[in-house]
Amino acid sequence: MIIFAPVKNAIVMETTRRYPVGIQTFSEIRKGNYVYIDKTDLMWEMTRMKYVFLSRPRRFGKSLLTTTLDAYFKGQKELFEGLKIMDLETEWENYPVIHIDVSEGKNQPTSEELQETLLYLMESLAEKYGRLDSEKTPGKLLRGLIRRAYEQTGKQVVVIIDEYDAPLLEVLHEEERLPEYRRVMQELYQPLKANEAMIRFCFITGITKFSQLSIFSTINNLTNITMDSKYAAICGITEEELLTDMAPDIQMLADNDGCAFEEMRERLKRQYDGYRFADMSPDIYNPFSLMKCFLQRKVSNYWFESGTPTFLIRQMQQFRTDITTMDRIEASASAFDRPTEAMDDALPLLYQSGYLTIKDYDKLTDYYVLSIPNNEVRTGFVENMIPTYTGIKQNDTMGFAMRFWRALYKSNLDMAMQELKAFLAGIPYVEGFQKKLAEVKNYEGFYEYTFWLIFNMLNVYAQTQVKCANGRIDFVLWMPAKTYVFELKVNGTAQEALDQINSRGYALPYATEGREVVKVGVQFDRDTMTVGEYLVG
Repeated sequence: MIIFAPVKNAIVMETTRRYPVGIQTFSEIRKGNYVYIDKTDLMWEMTRMKYVFLSRPRRFGKSLLTTTLDAYFKGQKELFEGLKIMDLETEWENYPVIHIDVSEGKNQPTSEELQETLLYLMESLAEKYGRLDSEKTPGKLLRGLIRRAYEQTGKQVVVIIDEYDAPLLEVLHEEERLPEYRRVMQELYQPLKANEAMIRFCFITGITKFSQLSIFSTINNLTNITMDSKYAAICGITEEELLTDMAPDIQMLADNDGCAFEEMRERLKRQYDGYRFADMSPDIYNPFSLMKCFLQRKVSNYWFESGTPTFLIRQMQQFRTDITTMDRIEASASAFDRPTEAMDDALPLLYQSGYLTIKDYDKLTDYYVLSIPNNEVRTGFVENMIPTYTGIKQNDTMGFAMRFWRALYKSNLDMAMQELKAFLAGIPYVEGFQKKLAEVKNYEGFYEYTFWLIFNMLNVYAQTQVKCANGRIDFVLWMPAKTYVFELKVNGTAQEALDQINSRGYALPYATEGREVVKVGVQFDRDTMTVGEYLVG
């Protein structure tokens, strides 16, 4: 829950709620009386283990959790007054803490500079505990710090590694640099196992899972709580926490927007909710986006302010990812929680980075259903994918999509198809997509990609390759008063497309939805790569 109990040196704000956007330091949040969602009971339970690994997407509060652990193990009891941990902890012992934020090692041009940066990150610790002249590598220095901290204090050491994989993600696609960077990181982490007797607790966070790094290959007792239902909500904000601890914030936003509390709650749920990190996980809201929304007093897309990570785009290009399948992917846990270097598609990265999340779980088959979490991720993801997959600027696509959607909304199919024809004729067909087209026999896949991108960007409910009893429908679009069932043909005619809809009963599943069902057969010209003819039935 949110606690506003005063702590030492706190500045109490009586009238204004303070949202910790961009603040990841627990002590600053508590002393500054910022909104804080209390996860300290889960944190305390986690510290009963010794070696713990947690993977979560960016901006999900991993760094806040590490600084909370830092304060806890340093015995800073005054910062935790009024929190759940006060009913659990009785000793409040002060341990020596080695806390390294490896995210500062990103974007290093060479492995030598990465090594220098890692040494620099431990400089303040070296000033405190000392450093030998022989400790010229990050691993040797970490080993020396652990031993000297243990000897000087007489207590076991707590090691906290935040964003352990950050330097590697930037070179994930590079065959030459990745092995060298991996070697540097392996050397850094090796002392964690070798000095087990001197370590009280070791916590490691990141986005992905590199099994070849020593933290996974040599620490055989490392506990991965990433998909543990007990800790599913340790980062992020649950529905219950939102409705109890942040009800005043929802009301403030509703008043500001001129709508009812319940309407605003539904908007927030569609925009920021939907993450699940285990089979028994509650739905979890993105904490950064939610706090930024309350701070800005506007429901908008905040998670993508820093853009889509380039490593993800490159991996999707390398594996020729079929983006139209992302509305529903059925997979075993081993398919999407696998080690990064063992990937044979982009699915693990899409899940671990937060672009896909768990939506359902079948205990009988041990299979999960993955999908895009919410509107914010869908919109941002598609906006970043449009230039990659079509070569057209996002603003150009948005303008067309709005005109196409408006024409369909007004039941003006002729105008809609004219807009589509003009849009497709203007696509420059970037090289990456030319390769995609050359590899597949069914050229209709290109148009399915384009349709999917357009309507997902608008958050219009649309699906491609929809399964039904007698096959797969190329494209279904739901509008307020009508449901459009499209069949696309490249190696055929518009009449053949319409006949296929009728003969296979593609429209039948939608006859009882209370909307008029419009069947559309579309033929595309292979030479001009745009609409040739279409028929409505």
